[in-house]
Amino acid sequence: MKPNMKRLLALTGLLGLLALTGLVIHEGAADIAALVAQAGWPLLWLVPLHALPLALDAQGWRVLLDATNPDERPGLPFLFWVATVREAVNRLLPTASVGGELAGIRLSRLRMQDTTAVTASIVVEVMVTMFAQYIFAAAGVLMLVLALGAGGQGWLVLGGLLLSLPVPVMFALSLRHAGLFEKLEGAARRLFGEDHRVVAAIDGARLDTRIRALNRRPAVLAGALFWQVAGLATGTLEVWFALELLGHPVPLWQALAIESLTQAARHMAFFVPAGLGVQEAVVMLLGTLLGLDAQVSLSLALVKRAREILFGVPALLSWQWVEVRRWRHRAREAMR
Repeated sequence: MKPNMKRLLALTGLLGLLALTGLVIHEGAADIAALVAQAGWPLLWLVPLHALPLALDAQGWRVLLDATNPDERPGLPFLFWVATVREAVNRLLPTASVGGELAGIRLSRLRMQDTTAVTASIVVEVMVTMFAQYIFAAAGVLMLVLALGAGGQGWLVLGGLLLSLPVPVMFALSLRHAGLFEKLEGAARRLFGEDHRVVAAIDGARLDTRIRALNRRPAVLAGALFWQVAGLATGTLEVWFALELLGHPVPLWQALAIESLTQAARHMAFFVPAGLGVQEAVVMLLGTLLGLDAQVSLSLALVKRAREILFGVPALLSWQWVEVRRWRHRAREAMR
């Protein structure tokens, strides 16, 4: 990562942390702590509950992997573990929401030798995820419009969502027609020279061919999209259950509005590490629009943040444990 990018991520992360701290101080840290304490230890059930949407997401990735590489079919438990690491990297580390995909490619090589097939599946999965997020956000906007009636806020959000539709469409078209990775390989060759390891690691023409082949299989894409949307929808249970425990229950459709639009905002603010401050501000805004007290909304946001840490840190530690084992194995082999 370039130094300028690192500085930008550090700055946005610091600003997000300051914004989050300011929100907690403004709403009253003691009152928020009392709300969370009132909910008690059952909030810990949010940690294993998150395994359900992640397993559905991993199944969507499995559909793409099986289609692009039928000779190597890793089991769902392995893909679920890789998915937990990918999510933890994107949500907890300052990687601008792309490091998880790179980690996923690296870890997939533990069970699959065809790196091009793995990379193609992940690139197409990113495209499918964009459409799944769009569908999920559209459902959330409709729920918000339903809650607010004819108020202008909901229609304003819907208008912004429609304006963003060309982004996933253009990305899908570029994957199918533009030969992105062949152009990337050419740019790397001009920048680094023919013999550089970066150039050797990119087989742009082969990767573009795999991606195009996968994009020509609508049934496979539809299957992956189904599992992705199902995973996002079940994530709504986290918001619904947390608010139930916090003593301010909401209908499931309102929980969907909060979860979907929070996810959408976080993806748009990908340049903010871990979405610090952004996620909390959006949850507060949506909660207020839906009639929740600001302290309750912020408590919900902090509970979601705690769940991310409790679920993600063990995933990151497991990844590092695997990397240490691989390093020790290579060291022993080199000494023989």
